[in-house]
Amino acid sequence: MIVVAKLKAKEGGEGEMEKALTDMVAKVAKEEGTLVYTLHRHKKDPTVFMVYEKYKDKEAFKYHASTSHMKQLFSILQPLLAGEPEIEIYDEIAGLNK
Repeated sequence: MIVVAKLKAKEGGEGEMEKALTDMVAKVAKEEGTLVYTLHRHKKDPTVFMVYEKYKDKEAFKYHASTSHMKQLFSILQPLLAGEPEIEIYDEIAGLNK
């Protein structure tokens, strides 16, 4: 299961959003069913962040979404967001893992 989350920070909130999202990576790394959790920043618009996530299955994603660290992250991000996060869910069809 693949999840792509796109978040846009309000002007001036990019640094604080980056720190909160970066700190989350270490916390998510401890989740057994989370296989990939990678933070990206848009090349041309530094207010836009994208998180690429890969989960073992739907239950692993449900667990991730229900953790206290995810709830804490969204309480930190809420005042920094310029609009609602865009969350898309995909089924992986083929890939390359080196």
